[in-house]
Amino acid sequence: MRNWRKIRGKKPVESVALTLLFGLLLGMKHATEPDHVVAVSTIASRTNKLSLSSLSGVFWGIGHTLTLLVVGMIVISLKQHIPETIATWMEMAVGVMIIVLSIASFRAVRAAGDAQAVHVHRLHMKSLLVGVVHGMAGSAGMVLLTLTTVETSWQAFAFIIIFGLGTVIGMMIFTTLFGLPFLFARPKQTLYRALVQVVSAISLVYGVYYLYEVGREGGLF
Repeated sequence: MRNWRKIRGKKPVESVALTLLFGLLLGMKHATEPDHVVAVSTIASRTNKLSLSSLSGVFWGIGHTLTLLVVGMIVISLKQHIPETIATWMEMAVGVMIIVLSIASFRAVRAAGDAQAVHVHRLHMKSLLVGVVHGMAGSAGMVLLTLTTVETSWQAFAFIIIFGLGTVIGMMIFTTLFGLPFLFARPKQTLYRALVQVVSAISLVYGVYYLYEVGREGGLF
């Protein structure tokens, strides 16, 4: 890994542009991975405007990108790698986060008596923090992907930024589409509460499953 700049030959501008385009498309696909979608869905389902649902995806992507950029560039600059044990615990944190989000969403709806929407500032902060946690968990894979795709630190920086832009776009599209049925159901509070509770229950089950699978594969169980 420490000789990655010397091993690879210099790419022409066209090749670099194609690499960045690949990063954009890969980022859009990455945004729709199950653990990402499940975590953000518990937030997006409780918005009262479609624009806020879309923004939950945007702020998730910003948090995700910031973490990937900071952690990724530090690791790449130091020519190091993230130990598997640490990577596993980062992934475990995602599972715990999904469980916490699902329980909080489920309890909030039941306790309120009606399906109250998440406050705007709270929505932004929660989505941002969820993205940060996901970014931490994905840092190890992002470093490996970047090292096998680009040649220089500046290209690595650009690749992560473009990849992050792809995640913002991908998650924004998902949360916008995901928010539509909840927006239409909101006038009928009984139906709306039921939909939010279903999403919360699915997220809870997936979070437990995800936590177990990561721990089992990482040798913790």
